[in-house]
This record gives sequence, C-alpha cells and structure tokens, in this order.
Amino acid sequence: MPVPEISTSHPESGSSRARYHLVAPVGHPNYGDELITAGWLRYLAETAPDAEVWVDTHSPGPASVLFDGIHPRAKFTDTLWRLCAEAPDDDPWRTAAWVRDAVHNPGMLPRLHHSVELLAEADVVHVVGGGYINKLWPRQIGLLAGAVAAVERSGGRAAMTGQGLLPACEGSIPLVKALADRFEVVEVRDDASADLLGRPVGLDDAFLTIGPDRYDQSEDLPEVMLCLQSDLVEVGVGAVAGAVLSMLRAWKTDPAKIGVVEGVPRVDREVFSLIERELPGARFYPFSHIWTHGLPAAPGQTWISTRFHIHMLAAAAGASGVAVSIHPDYYATKHRSLVGLGSNWTLLEDLSQVPDRPDEGGYAGETLADFKDSKRKVAEQVYAPVVRPVAEEPQPEPPVEVEPPAQRRRWPRRIRN
Repeated sequence: MPVPEISTSHPESGSSRARYHLVAPVGHPNYGDELITAGWLRYLAETAPDAEVWVDTHSPGPASVLFDGIHPRAKFTDTLWRLCAEAPDDDPWRTAAWVRDAVHNPGMLPRLHHSVELLAEADVVHVVGGGYINKLWPRQIGLLAGAVAAVERSGGRAAMTGQGLLPACEGSIPLVKALADRFEVVEVRDDASADLLGRPVGLDDAFLTIGPDRYDQSEDLPEVMLCLQSDLVEVGVGAVAGAVLSMLRAWKTDPAKIGVVEGVPRVDREVFSLIERELPGARFYPFSHIWTHGLPAAPGQTWISTRFHIHMLAAAAGASGVAVSIHPDYYATKHRSLVGLGSNWTLLEDLSQVPDRPDEGGYAGETLADFKDSKRKVAEQVYAPVVRPVAEEPQPEPPVEVEPPAQRRRWPRRIRN
C-alpha cells in the first residue's frame, strides 16, 4: 500500500533554542486524544529531551497528571483555549480575528499577558492531530488563528498534523484554507479534509508511536470487545444499544467472554448499562485501567466500536471488528479513513442491519511499519531546527568630511594719528 504524503513548505535548517508549544484537547480525558499527545511527548523525549515543551490544553491540571514524566521538561497551560473562550461569540470568523488580534496585542486580555508573550516566543507551535476543529466546536478554529499569530510574532514554525476538519462550519471553508496556508507543515488524516484544503491525505497522529507498550499484556483477554459511546450520537443511544445486542445474539456470543472498554470516563458506560443485564459476566475496563495497563486488544478478537481510536488501536493489534457509525458527518468519515488504510473492519452505517462476525484480522504488520515510518518523517519536518532571520546590526555611517569655515580676512588696524 502506498504511504500517504503530506504537504510542507520545507522549512530551513539551522540551530536555535528549542521551545515547543503543542496544542491539544487533553485532560478531559479522552483515550484517543490522550494517546496522540502522549505519542508526541514520547517522540520529543527521545529527540529533544532538553527542549522546553508547553502543552496548551483546555484542562492543564488533569493533563499534567496523566502525562507526568513522559517528557522531562513538559509544562501545561491553557493560553490558546482561554483566548478562544473569551472571543465575542461562536462565529468562526470573529473568533479567529479576535484570537489573532489578542496574540498580537496581549493587552486585550491582560490577565493572560505573560502567557501570550511566552506563546509568542515559541520555535514551533504544533496543533496536534484529532477531530476538534470543525462545526461541532466552532470557536476552536481560533486555535489555528492563534498558532498563526504566534509564529508571526516569533518567526517560528506553525504545524498541524493528523487533522480531521469535517464537518466544516458553513461559510468558514475560505477561512480554514487561508489559515492553513500560513502553516509550514500541513497534514490531514482523511480524504474529505484533504479535498477541503486541496492537499494530499496523510495519517492520524496515533500511528506515530503505536507499539506493544500500548496494549494490556494479560493472557486471559475476552474474545469479543465493546466500546460504545453516548456522546455525539445522532442516531440515538437506544439504537446503538439495540444494534450491538442484535449482533451479539446473532453471533451467539457467550456473555462471559465479552469485555467492555471505556474511552471516555462515564460517557462510555451509559450504552453498556442499557444492555448489561443481558450480558451477565461481561468484564468492564474503565479508562483508568486502559491508560495504566494498556488496551486489552489482541489478534483473534472481534471488536464492536463506535470510537475511532479504539478502532485504530484494536485493528493495529490484529483484531477484527465492526465500526459503528453514530454520526454520519463526523464518525463515518473517521472510520472510513481507517478502513481505507486497510483495517479490514466492517463499517456499519445502517444500524438496522446485522453484519456477519468479521474474522479477517486488522492491519498487516508491514503496513503499520510503513505508517510509523511516514509519521516519523512528518515529525522530523515539524521539529526540524528553526532559523529565525537575524536583524543586521546597524553599521556606523562613514564620517562626513566638512570643509573648515572660511577664515575671515583680517585687515590691518588703521592707526590713527
């Protein structure tokens, strides 16, 4: 399978102090978002352990606990997210303009003055991957605008990787394109986002560091695994519960051999609670377990997942599965991107249908190796040394030769008699 390309303006090489500003929606927590940011911090711990790394997120306190120790100099702030929240309203155009102005003029929000000044000194402002800049959260387009404004001030590099930009806000596509043009490195993870920007399609950021350490190494793992969310469900929570129960019954699954994972705490418990009495003996894995011990995924399993990154990680482990689309304009696009890359999963968009139990396994090992290599190349371009233009010291002007003033002719004093 050909490795997807990315779009970049080939930044210059050179040397400079390293101060990196990562923008990410972490700390809520959400397994996929946390996985991506942990991957970038691991990469920077390997390649730039002495760099000053700031993670800019809406929840810096919880994030600082979840990511403690991954990078030795990582710190956490909420600068750009607070700027977005302070914008006058949800209109993406006004939000983008307000945030961009505020980064250039910190006096607009004086209590963030020092935070904005720190942002404006970054060598790299990296908007890490995910699907959080779109119509569902219109204010968050301000994150792109703020990144652009920051590097306008610092002379650094703006980068966005692994982005999913659909569904786009109505009327905002020209704005998204204009902002993207100000980024030196641009990568999107699905065909629809690539079409929107007119750029090559790339990969999700979670492919950067997928490996054995991401998985629960227990020997006794369930045969059938579920990950069922209750947020962003356009088709209805009851419809999801019914579709999953119908599949389990049609497949004649022993409830004692079923496991349920939680990608977002509590949010991914609700659907399971509706069918829990029909599944006596099923094991529940809370987010705290999978974050600490890894995802309980392995070859030979069958998964049913509404969550995108659970689909990705389980398929990368070699498991078969059904991806259930709960939001046609959002989740269908995301799951379809993974199927197109070779996950071998069934995409279920009509929840009245009951698909056969898949058994083809997930991604091939060589495919994953290609993906990781491709993401590594993206990372090297994002964090290549940045050369800021050095202002030339003013040279002293050559001395100007000034002719001495004409000497007044002295006339001999007349001596009076």
